Amino acid sequence: MSDGGILHIKGRVLVGPEDVRDELWVVDGRLTYERPAGPRLDPVQLTGWVLPGLVDAHCHVGLDAHGAVDDSTTEKQALSDREAGALLLRDAGSPADTRWIDDREDLPRIIRAGRHIARTRRYIRNYAHEIEPGDLAAYVRQEARRGDGWVKIVGDWIDRAEGDLTPCWPRWAVEEAIQAAHAEGARVTAHCFAESSLRDLVEAGIDCVEHATGLTEETIPLFAERGVAIVPTLVNIGTFPDLAAGGEAKYPDWSAHMRRLHARRYDTVRAAYEAGIPVFVGTDAGGSLPHGLIAQEVAELVHAGIPAPDALSATAWQARRWLGRPGLAEGAPADLVVYDTDPRVDVRALAAPRHVVLRGRVLR
Repeated sequence: MSDGGILHIKGRVLVGPEDVRDELWVVDGRLTYERPAGPRLDPVQLTGWVLPGLVDAHCHVGLDAHGAVDDSTTEKQALSDREAGALLLRDAGSPADTRWIDDREDLPRIIRAGRHIARTRRYIRNYAHEIEPGDLAAYVRQEARRGDGWVKIVGDWIDRAEGDLTPCWPRWAVEEAIQAAHAEGARVTAHCFAESSLRDLVEAGIDCVEHATGLTEETIPLFAERGVAIVPTLVNIGTFPDLAAGGEAKYPDWSAHMRRLHARRYDTVRAAYEAGIPVFVGTDAGGSLPHGLIAQEVAELVHAGIPAPDALSATAWQARRWLGRPGLAEGAPADLVVYDTDPRVDVRALAAPRHVVLRGRVLR
C-alpha cells in the first residue's frame, strides 16, 4: 500500500476487550470509522481479527550480550519485533543511540529509558553507567532528559562479597533519584530479581518494577496499594536454571536463590494479578534473548493463571494506555495487527499474524 492510499479492514475490530466493530478505514496513515467520501473508492482490503499494534514493555533495541551493537543488527532486532506484531516498544535500557529508528517509517515506535544506571561492578559489563550512590540522582536526571519519559535503574544484583543478590542502593539515594526523575517528568523503573530491594523502592515512589520475582505476601499488598506496575518477563525468568547452574560452583547461595525464584515464578505473577497489581507484557529481548518473543510472553502469563483477555490487554489496550499511546481510536496512527482467529479466546493466535500495518502501510 502506498503512502496516502486507503485501506479497508473488515471482520472484528477489537477497539477494546468488549468494544468490537465490524470495519475500520485507514486514510493517509490514520484510523477512521467513517467511510471515506469520494466518487471512485478502490481501497486495499484486509479481513480478520484486528488488534492495536502489540506492546513489548521491556526489551532492549541495539543491545546484545556484550553491549551495544551496530545499526544493521539493531535494524534486524526491530524488524523481528515488527514481524511478531510488536509495534510499540519500551526500551528498558540500552547504551546504543537508536534515535535514527524514529525516522524509519517501517520500524516500530520506541519509548526509551536511556541507559541503565547501576552500582559499580554490580551489573552486566558494557551495559550501564556504573556509579556510586551519591551520583545516582544526577545520572537519573541525565537519563531522564535523554529518554522518552522513563529511567531504568538496577535495583539489585549479585554482591560478590555476600555471594547472593542484595540491594544496590541505600534508601536515601533511591528517594533522591526518584524525586529527581519525577521533577524531570519521567517515570522510574528498576531491575529487581530478589525480595530485599522492593520495599525501599516502592516506598520511595517508584513507578514500575521489572521481573519482580521477589514479590512476597508482605510486598504484594504494598505494590497494589501504591499502583506500582510489574513487567514479569517470564520468558527471561525461564533461563534462571541455566544461570544458576553456571554460577553454582562460585556462588552456591546465589544459585539456590535463583532456583527458588524460578520455582515460584507463576505463583508470584498470579498472586500479583489477583491482588490488583498492574501487570504488563515484556520479553527482555536483546541481551541474551532474541527479539520477536511477544506471543510467547503472553502465553506465559496465561500459563501463570492470568485470564486470556487480561493477558491480551497487558500487551494491547491497557499497555498502550499505560504508556500514553493510542490504540484503535478515531484519528490515531494506523498501527495494527490482523489475525485469523479471536486472540481473546486463544492467545496462541498471536504467534501467527496475518497482516501487520504500521503507519498505515501494510508490511505483511
